[in-house]
Amino acid sequence: MTKELSPRKPGLPAKIFRGYLKLLHDKLYYRHLYIEGREKMPADGIPTVAVTQHQNCLNDPLLLGFALSDRKPRFLARANVFKNPIFNWAIRGLGALPAYRMKYDGYASVGKNQQTFQEVAYALRRGETVILYPEAGHQDKRWLGNFMPAYLKMAFNAAEESGFQREVFVMPAAHHYAVYQHAREDAMMMFGDPISLVPFYELYKEQPRVAIREVNAMVRQQIESMMLNITDLEHYEQVDFLRDGVYGEQYALSIGLDPKHLPSKLKADKELVRKLDDATVAEPEKMEAIYDKVRKYAKGIKKLGVREWLFEKNRTGLGGLINRVLMLLLGLPLFIVSIIPTFPMFLIPEIFLKKFIKDQMFRSSVRVGVLLLIAFPLFCIVPVVVMLCCGNWLSALCYLAAYPLMAIYSYHYIIWYTKFVGYNNFIRPKNRDKVEKLRAIREELYIELDNVLANWKENAEKAAAIRAELAAAKAATEAVEPQE
Repeated sequence: MTKELSPRKPGLPAKIFRGYLKLLHDKLYYRHLYIEGREKMPADGIPTVAVTQHQNCLNDPLLLGFALSDRKPRFLARANVFKNPIFNWAIRGLGALPAYRMKYDGYASVGKNQQTFQEVAYALRRGETVILYPEAGHQDKRWLGNFMPAYLKMAFNAAEESGFQREVFVMPAAHHYAVYQHAREDAMMMFGDPISLVPFYELYKEQPRVAIREVNAMVRQQIESMMLNITDLEHYEQVDFLRDGVYGEQYALSIGLDPKHLPSKLKADKELVRKLDDATVAEPEKMEAIYDKVRKYAKGIKKLGVREWLFEKNRTGLGGLINRVLMLLLGLPLFIVSIIPTFPMFLIPEIFLKKFIKDQMFRSSVRVGVLLLIAFPLFCIVPVVVMLCCGNWLSALCYLAAYPLMAIYSYHYIIWYTKFVGYNNFIRPKNRDKVEKLRAIREELYIELDNVLANWKENAEKAAAIRAELAAAKAATEAVEPQE
């Protein structure tokens, strides 16, 4: 049996750096963070493998890692990220370890993972927390991919190293983002119920694959219950458009939930998606016609450059346009003052995104990385240090306090201008016919959707019967195939 070690603690410089990142991450990059179930997390010093779905690259481990402020968890990240000296230093300081993949790093590099696995084992031996992603890569949609068993092999190996005398936990968790790519949006971190591996030790000794399969099913069930899992990938874009748009907001209100409160909106979205999924199984032809209308409606809105909420507003005439022009003009002087020191915060990420980033789910990682490691240090902290060196401590203090506010104001002013452009497109006389056609499609679409959801009980029963038949047919096929 190996000697039991205590978890490592970060030193003072690491605590300061982590505190700086957490402050900007929690208060500046996101508008509001919701943390649910944090108290369920096993204490630091108990070997724990925390697992979540993976849909937003660097933002996922940051969100979970900063929620665990009492410890320094380890997590795996793409090895190619470590090639940049700045990012290498920063993410290693946060506990990141390189994961080499044949697709990105070549076959010869895969062998380097052995050192990473050894570091994971050492962390668990010390009773630390390791963040792993069973999907072995990030998804590009709000859905749960297949789980690879490596995370449970690592957890059971940690138990085996102690002679199965030490309790090891697996903690299912889930992220949820109001919007993936943009800053100043809401995000949510949810913790499930920790799963002790002790009840599975004896089974693992005799039948390791069976033990891993049983625990994996429990972990997956918990993660799936917490997240928004859109399984109808054929109609994913249409389902996501409905739940994320005005119809999704109206549905939340209809069942007594606040669409502006992310945990409530998640609950409403999950229910709406489930009902749409049941309807698609029960009435495929009817739902295909509905989704065809959604495609036309969404495409028309995008082509026209307008926002869907404009169809809900009554003030869509010249008066509304004048009010928006006045608001922008009155706020312009403050915007000019604010954008001069903060524009690199908006410009630098776009340079990276246009030149190097094709993966949509990596865009928010670039934005948060540039904010934390480049833009804020260079254009806020450096000027403050210069002012202090010149003896202008009052100016330095005022600039330090004002800079985040200027960044937030600049960001929202740009959004207001974008909405103004969409509003102008909406009311322009030459677009009137297009707007009315879209309005007609929308009204017809909403009526059809309301009728479908009114029959959700019948659809749910029919869909359950169809799924049961399909599952039975699949089981029968699998039972026959080995005999052949």
